[in-house]
Amino acid sequence: MTVLVFLDPVHPAGRLADASSPTILATDQGVTRGDGIFESLLAINGVPRKVQAHLDRLAGSALTMDLAIPAAEVWLAAITTALTAYAGGSAAEGQAVVKLIATRGPEGGNTPTAWVQVSAVSPALAKQRDAGLSVILLERGYDSDIAARAPWLLLGAKTLSYAVNMAALRHAHSQGADDVIFTSGDQLVLEGPTSSVLLAHISDDSGVPVKRLITPHLDTGILPGTTQGALFAAAKEAGWELGYGPVTPADLLDADAVWLISSLRLLAPVNTIDGVEIGTAANRAQLSAELSALLATTL
Repeated sequence: MTVLVFLDPVHPAGRLADASSPTILATDQGVTRGDGIFESLLAINGVPRKVQAHLDRLAGSALTMDLAIPAAEVWLAAITTALTAYAGGSAAEGQAVVKLIATRGPEGGNTPTAWVQVSAVSPALAKQRDAGLSVILLERGYDSDIAARAPWLLLGAKTLSYAVNMAALRHAHSQGADDVIFTSGDQLVLEGPTSSVLLAHISDDSGVPVKRLITPHLDTGILPGTTQGALFAAAKEAGWELGYGPVTPADLLDADAVWLISSLRLLAPVNTIDGVEIGTAANRAQLSAELSALLATTL
């Protein structure tokens, strides 16, 4: 089941639409040019998680794109309408995917198209959390400082132009891998096509274990991860040290554990990178269990 709720001034709580019928004009620039933005978040038992963080990131993407979008309270009303319809008016149970989408609207006009979509979570995501991933490194095609030199590339904005990301995933699948970690032309680790990258190092030189959680720095032009940010806050409270790039491929291979993390996938351990095992199965399992427990407190 998929629920669509469009945002428009006539319907303050959003307008329900039939997901099985045409709902977007063929001239909409989100369709013809990928000119738009989106956010994906998880709802558990009818409650959207980290919704303010996603609304803030949506607003940031809109600012980067010079795109006018509805105010946060309008999105919140439409999210409530969509989740209520998805649950059929009864108490919602389980998990659902909530997408917030805004395009520049039909060509020749100046009215953005905006809607909320609610649908089921893919079973593949839950499997990845449990079984882990095989990953390959792929160069994204530019150096890590390009974001500052070429802001028109829209790096760090979550746009609808995901053709390259999807092509990277298809290439990984053709090579027998599950996912991708992008690297820059100057060999720094960036992000996954639909995820942030985390790695952990555990040291006990002083007899007291020191746990360090690291992610690539945002100045490389990557998307700020809402779930990564939430986990970092919880890990800091639990005594972990935090680090922010630069991260190299060698750092990944030398880590005790590596994960891909996102709002829908949550925390998925990386078993291998380019065929090389990361840490040990025991370490990956132990650290994944610990961090997943911390992440659950942020949901």
